[in-house]
Amino acid sequence: MTPVELSRTVLLAVRRAVDEGELNVAPPERVVVAPPGPGGCGDYATNVALQLAGPAGQPAHRVAEMLRERLLGAGGISDVVVTGPGFINISLGGAAPVEVVREVLRCGGRYGHGDSLAGEGVVRLVAAREVRAVVHLDVVARLLRSQGALVRAECAGPLQAQWGSVLGVRVDSVSDANVDIGIRPVPSPADPSPLGRDAARWALLHPAPHDRPRIGDEHLVQRESNPLFRVRYAHARSRAVVRNAADVGFGPEPGAVDAPALHQALADHPRVLLGAATHRAPDRLARHLVAVADAVLPWLPAVLPLGEEKPSAAHRARLALAEAAGTVLAGGLSLLGIDAPDHL
Repeated sequence: MTPVELSRTVLLAVRRAVDEGELNVAPPERVVVAPPGPGGCGDYATNVALQLAGPAGQPAHRVAEMLRERLLGAGGISDVVVTGPGFINISLGGAAPVEVVREVLRCGGRYGHGDSLAGEGVVRLVAAREVRAVVHLDVVARLLRSQGALVRAECAGPLQAQWGSVLGVRVDSVSDANVDIGIRPVPSPADPSPLGRDAARWALLHPAPHDRPRIGDEHLVQRESNPLFRVRYAHARSRAVVRNAADVGFGPEPGAVDAPALHQALADHPRVLLGAATHRAPDRLARHLVAVADAVLPWLPAVLPLGEEKPSAAHRARLALAEAAGTVLAGGLSLLGIDAPDHL
């Protein structure tokens, strides 16, 4: 279940409570779900009960329990817990692997995008005038927009030329240096521009904002010790098996495949995108892409028929999963502002 689908499910629970006479309130147009805050649990949380309590003339905790009863019967939800004054925390059941693959192939590079953060006004982001900060600004803005937010990206001072020409950073405006700066990760110890756009952005984004990034040639090496190489190589290999399958006359068809780690990584992608956007944490997406790559790489050799073996339903199902993994990797790299070449 994606955040958009979960939002609709919660809204349906509200409408049912209204229709059944337990809530005397006008249902909202939409319900916001987001990763749980401190003290929360599960995959997503919503404060809709607190929003409805006043107009309904009931305690927020009672409204939350009312909605909890209805949500527990919804497909795709494994548990619902009410915490604090009335926060509803929702745990999702594992989505059927075949349906996850179908959803990825249907959505393409926009798999995991949604409108969970829409309707909350313009989010103003201001970054310090420093190379790592402006790259973080660029990606945080992309992540927020992927979840429906309206964003204004600003830098506390003019950009240096190479930040745009080499690193591909764009801002909406330049702010006064005295403005409240919200994006200020640990600064880069050196100019990353000599690494080129892709490696430089990865070097600045893969570590958590509070960690000091390393700027060196290790980000350029074409071997498994380099996480960026593994992610891009996994994408290129997934594209290669799709091309090779077409050459021998068969295409992808989602079906049962025994690859639980990879299925879980793909199912987690919408939650990771929303969490990275909500917490202004591009590193969450970077680490998730490494997890997807590490799950798919050992499994790819089993996708195509061997020798004189004829393509079967199992091969078509494996191919669909490989294509879905490549799609998630390409979409994630795009949000980080990094190219995903089909050949390495």
